[in-house]
Amino acid sequence: MRNIFSIIIGSLLVAVAYNLFLIPHHILSSGLSGIAIMLGFITPINTGVFNFLLNFPLLVLGFIKLGKRFIIYTIISVVVLSVGLYVFPVIKITTEPLLASLAGGVLTGVGIGLIFRASGSSGGFDIIAMLLTKKKDFPLGSIITAMNGIIVIISGFIFTWDAALNTLVAIYATGKVIDTIHTKHIKLTLMIVTKKGEEMKEKLLANLYRGVTVLNGEGAYTGENRKILMTVITRYQLTDVKKLINETDREAFVNITETAEVMGLFHRG
Repeated sequence: MRNIFSIIIGSLLVAVAYNLFLIPHHILSSGLSGIAIMLGFITPINTGVFNFLLNFPLLVLGFIKLGKRFIIYTIISVVVLSVGLYVFPVIKITTEPLLASLAGGVLTGVGIGLIFRASGSSGGFDIIAMLLTKKKDFPLGSIITAMNGIIVIISGFIFTWDAALNTLVAIYATGKVIDTIHTKHIKLTLMIVTKKGEEMKEKLLANLYRGVTVLNGEGAYTGENRKILMTVITRYQLTDVKKLINETDREAFVNITETAEVMGLFHRG
């Protein structure tokens, strides 16, 4: 229930950021929401309607291919965000576009960060990323950056290049705030030290499409035997993996580090 509450609050924050800061100045956000905002500008249809319609096919595909809890949480986020965009009035809080792009980007980052921490997503490119990481090791950072770059370029041609640059500022601010609240690094290395090595290994193998390496360890102070499990995951899996570890062994010691590059077999054969 706490996760659902966080997702609702996060989605409403994103809707407020769009309607009070970004949309009044023709500033787009990242992902499919940015496309929805753009379509809302050039047509009489509300942005919230476009946001739902663009995400709907991905939600259906995600429900089939991905975990049901993740998609249910994402559906809640998309629905709440779409309704918020439809209900909240579009008001120009500030007359300065740069301030609006920064404020809107930061508030969007806070909202999406809360959604990520609750094991959900705001839809769009995140669902695409989840589908790609399910089977293959794609350079998702580059793919998502390229997609957002296309949105910025389209914004420049349809509106003004000032609006495009402000869109770039908003997207950058959003990414930095998400990084602070959750993490935006595509790959993370987990070192798990636990007494319940076999149970932890089975849980990880059953829930991750990733290889797991098991090492023997010994507590320096207690002299007790431990198992050390090492695996590399994507940031989209982090919240679920932390919950899985906590459910298996609350006393497990876990070291999570940013991974710059992975060579060899990243996913299970």
